[in-house]
Amino acid sequence: MNISIQNIKPESLVLKYGTPLYLYDAAVIDRQIERMRNAFKGLPHRINYAAKALTNIAVLRHMKSRGLGLDVVSVNELRLGLECGFEPDEILFTSNSITMQEVKEAVELGVNVNIDSLSLLERFGEAYRGAKPCSIRLKLDPLIESHTKSAEWHKFSKFGIHHSKIGRVAEISRKYDLKIVGLHVHNSSAFLDVPVYLATADAMFEIAKKFNGLKFIDFGGGITIPFQPDEKAIDVDNLGEKLTQKTNSFYREYGERPEIWFEPGRFLVSECGWLLTRVTVIKENEKALFAGTDTGFNHLLRPALYGSWHEIVNLSNPTGKKRRYHITGNMCETDFLAHNRELSEIREGDLLAVKNAGAYGSCMASNYNSRVRPAEVMIRGGKAYLIKKKETYEDLLRNQVEVDW
Repeated sequence: MNISIQNIKPESLVLKYGTPLYLYDAAVIDRQIERMRNAFKGLPHRINYAAKALTNIAVLRHMKSRGLGLDVVSVNELRLGLECGFEPDEILFTSNSITMQEVKEAVELGVNVNIDSLSLLERFGEAYRGAKPCSIRLKLDPLIESHTKSAEWHKFSKFGIHHSKIGRVAEISRKYDLKIVGLHVHNSSAFLDVPVYLATADAMFEIAKKFNGLKFIDFGGGITIPFQPDEKAIDVDNLGEKLTQKTNSFYREYGERPEIWFEPGRFLVSECGWLLTRVTVIKENEKALFAGTDTGFNHLLRPALYGSWHEIVNLSNPTGKKRRYHITGNMCETDFLAHNRELSEIREGDLLAVKNAGAYGSCMASNYNSRVRPAEVMIRGGKAYLIKKKETYEDLLRNQVEVDW
């Protein structure tokens, strides 16, 4: 079995850059972009890449080259976007427990600002009145009461202004003569089916009717990808068809055609990424067989943080006899990449690929246990490019200060 990406074997990259190694396939990103564009081609729409998923500047520049906008959640993400060539009006800065100073920095840089609390909206009004536009981030719940996962997620969600406070939003808007140009809803991977997404649309369009002159309605992210082979995710084409029908009906009643915005992060980059790791030890006791690796939750936090499932492939022995393993990391903690996973027989020294590591892999990585973060490589147009160097011991010391006690 020949496992390669754009005809490049991962083993050749490991020989050059070592392990662990983040590896990204730009062709997968392009595929996902086209899936969204085709699904929503019947709508005036805009795709803003959620930079938090994978913030490497090479990835940001790739998104820019494909005509996407950008969704950012910090001033530094915003600055990275500008550094990578995005125009200010191509960037949406969404607030989340931020200071007014950050909002002022974003306004000065000329980007669209998304307000997610009544108190911040009040301060924005005091500072700018109608001189600067803004959009409003909403929390809608419950969308479908029988959809327990969505309802439970919303119950504890900190994001957005609760829809019951929309009257207060209107009061503040009138008080300061605010120019509200957009409405936004925070979606998440809890939105795993079309009915929940369409219920969101119904609620958003009803609220939108209370605002004149909207330029956009933003449905956030929430379109996930399947992690396990038998896992179902949103049928994007079906969603696009049904959302287009609802949107056109709203347009007829509203009298204008605000753009429909989306903010995919994981949907665009999760499947593009592999975390390559070398097996350092095989251990067996009476109840378990362990394969220890040279990576861990310091490089892929999602399994430890969310209990997420990532496909793992033994690149060195892909057709070997199947056995069950606990795949562990090298952190000085309980550190599992996978539990009781059936894989081709693993030997010490084998190279494993942990898939779906493009989103929230490198951007959530840490130096826990004083271990360095890996290099990052992107394959684009059949060529492999180093897009981030592996850290060194000197990097660990760089911002520390020696004190003469």
